[in-house]
Amino acid sequence: MSEATNIIASPVPSPCVSLCKMDLERRYCMGCLRTLEEIVAWGKADDDFKRIVWSQLAHRRETIHFDEEE
Repeated sequence: MSEATNIIASPVPSPCVSLCKMDLERRYCMGCLRTLEEIVAWGKADDDFKRIVWSQLAHRRETIHFDEEE
C-alpha cells in the first residue's frame, strides 16, 4: 500500500468536486478525474477500492491536462 493510500481515513470521502463533465477522449471526469465506471461503483464500493482510486487520481492529476480550447 502506498503512503497516499494509508493517509485516507475511513470512511473514504468522495473525490467529487461537483464539476461533472466527462472528457470523451480521455474518458475521465474533468472535475474529479475518475472514470465513469469508478463513479458508478463508488457508492457501493468498499474503502479499499476507494483508496486505490484515490491513489490513481494523484497520478492522473500529474499527467492529465484538459485543454478547454479543444
